[in-house]
Amino acid sequence: MIYKKSKILFIGTVEFSYRALSALIENKFNIVGVLTKSESNFNSDYYDLTPLAKANNIPIFYRTKDNQDEIISFINSKNPDIIYCFGWSHILPKNILSIPKHGVIGFHPAELPNNRGRHPIIWALFLGLKQTASTFFVMDEGADTGDIISQKKIKIIEDNAFSLYNKIINVALKQIVSFTLELEKKGAFLDKITQDKTEGNSWRKRTKNDGKIDFRMTSKAILNLVNALSRPYVGAHLEFQEKEVKVWAVREGKINKLNHEPGKVLEIDGSDLIVKTYDGSIRITDHEFYHLPLKGQYL
Repeated sequence: MIYKKSKILFIGTVEFSYRALSALIENKFNIVGVLTKSESNFNSDYYDLTPLAKANNIPIFYRTKDNQDEIISFINSKNPDIIYCFGWSHILPKNILSIPKHGVIGFHPAELPNNRGRHPIIWALFLGLKQTASTFFVMDEGADTGDIISQKKIKIIEDNAFSLYNKIINVALKQIVSFTLELEKKGAFLDKITQDKTEGNSWRKRTKNDGKIDFRMTSKAILNLVNALSRPYVGAHLEFQEKEVKVWAVREGKINKLNHEPGKVLEIDGSDLIVKTYDGSIRITDHEFYHLPLKGQYL
């Protein structure tokens, strides 16, 4: 069946954006325009939507630093019934939110109203949460505070950023097709849940220092930190001989020398390093050391 009732304008610029747009195209929904960026140094998981849009003859417009008026003109020219904004690191002003009659649908990979704000996958993993969610909502002028139209809970089981990112995407793509079909068939989202803006919490922006491994941390905390920042994100890091070293994967070590100080290299096993932590040891298995430290050195 080909759907042409609702005119959808799509906004996004990351891998999830690409996969969501692909799902909408594959299911033959009516995409009338795409707003994206031609490049991004801000998003570590940036994905160019240009080839996909051009291959499907979808008009495309690129955000730059100073073209807000042109963006609004582009959106207005497409007269969308609804806007999907998935994977966009910029606040949409009220004069965009008010354009489509069904509103702007945003996405947040967390269990709203809890865990609004920045870097939800990273913080969920670092804090060792056992559950998160894939949540779609009608955007308002707040941060992740609009009415929820679809939410699916997702278990976190021995995940790193890569596996959880993809787990969430796989669930989210099914949600997108489902609630778009609902809009086509019923002309509205009938089961919206209004968030209580006084409930929940909001996560802050992560800083570079949040990604630094401190071996005075517990082994579990270091494992969580490395998992949280693994690909497609920027990677955790440590300092060795006044240089930054990326660390992509670790696992808890089996060596526990209680009378050794945190940060001491206990063993070298091939390219792996076993390093003393506050409560045990950690085995570093994927890293970017320019040369390996020696047994007995400190990180």
